[in-house]
Amino acid sequence: MITIESIFGSVAFITSFVGLLPQAYKAFKTRSTEDISSLMIMNYLVCSVAWLVYGACINSAFVILSNAIGLIGSLILIYQKRHYDRKATV
Repeated sequence: MITIESIFGSVAFITSFVGLLPQAYKAFKTRSTEDISSLMIMNYLVCSVAWLVYGACINSAFVILSNAIGLIGSLILIYQKRHYDRKATV
């Protein structure tokens, strides 16, 4: 049986997965992260961690999984930002 929770959980999962994907792909292709805000990435990271903790507290697989993927995406962007910005200043 499909529930409203599973529908919205699926939407959250999909949007978290594709949320940072275009930025990470563009950074990979252009080898530049000048146009990506560090504050935005850090905010996304903190938000993902907070939702992960919340998801663990309420034992919600949708909340945990979607935000784990968001966390991975933000970590990838943080790595790219540090790596590509360092190369730009050298």
